[in-house]
Amino acid sequence: MSYYSKIIGTGKGLPEKIMTNKEFESFIETSDEWIRTRTGISQRHIANTEKGESTLSLARLASLNALEKAAISAQDIDLIIVGTVTPESVMPTTANSLQRDLGAVNAFSFDLQAACSGFLYGLSIADQYIRSGTIKTALVVGAETLSTLVDWQNRSTCVLFGDAAGAAILTRSEDRSHSILSTRVYSDGTRGDLLKIPHGYAACPPWRADYSPSEHKIKMQGSEIFKLAVRNMIDASMKVLEDNHLKIEEVDFFIFHQANIRIIEMCVKTLNVPANKTWLNVDKYGNTSAATLPICLDEAWRAGAIKSGDKVLMTTFGGGITWGATLIQL
Repeated sequence: MSYYSKIIGTGKGLPEKIMTNKEFESFIETSDEWIRTRTGISQRHIANTEKGESTLSLARLASLNALEKAAISAQDIDLIIVGTVTPESVMPTTANSLQRDLGAVNAFSFDLQAACSGFLYGLSIADQYIRSGTIKTALVVGAETLSTLVDWQNRSTCVLFGDAAGAAILTRSEDRSHSILSTRVYSDGTRGDLLKIPHGYAACPPWRADYSPSEHKIKMQGSEIFKLAVRNMIDASMKVLEDNHLKIEEVDFFIFHQANIRIIEMCVKTLNVPANKTWLNVDKYGNTSAATLPICLDEAWRAGAIKSGDKVLMTTFGGGITWGATLIQL
């Protein structure tokens, strides 16, 4: 008997605070027009730690919304994966804390770190567990508080990122026509310096004399990342289509990583995707890293832009360097 993974619920979690482009003008040399023209971003959500907002709280909210949509309880979950580069703590993992908070007593859990590709990597792993028959139901979350990693004096990066979480629930099915059809994930450590956070605890712990807080901030070579992101997302998208013997026009909907409107537009143009076949929210949220894909999927599904039976292609690109694509039939 063959098993497949069916997505039965999605959800998102956002901080209350909205930071507009205008607010940047008070502390760096920039403007709303400069940011919107180059990135497509108008605002982003920023977690308020004084109000208890964090990677965990956002992941919890997204997960509860996904559980509600899936109409299952936390006790039905066998596996929890959280993709994040901003974990609540190193130990316990964010996934373990989420398991506790949800009361998912039957689940094992772990974090994974693949930057903006974290959700897609997690989806791929959960899919393999389900296909093997090891588990029945999985919760995959992409959750980030990137406001903790940006250099607020660097206008080329601080305007790009926001805080958020997105979640999806997968369950075992014998019906391939409503499942994750295939996934391709990739990495290239030789290009890691293009988008990185230099210091880790092993490389330079905080108590060392040469420790520098600035090295725990996001460093990016923007022009190189642009070219690589477009090329790799298009390549990964074509690979999953080839795996399923499909043409671009046979896909019902496309979801691209929401990093920068110019990257998205270049992918759309190159693949010849009609405007009504994709979802954009980078203007409202900025780049929320591992959370972008599940949030888009959740919003598009709830808005009726995608429906049961639709073939949906999702593709992403992240620091380190990581990227990939997946084809889902809802």
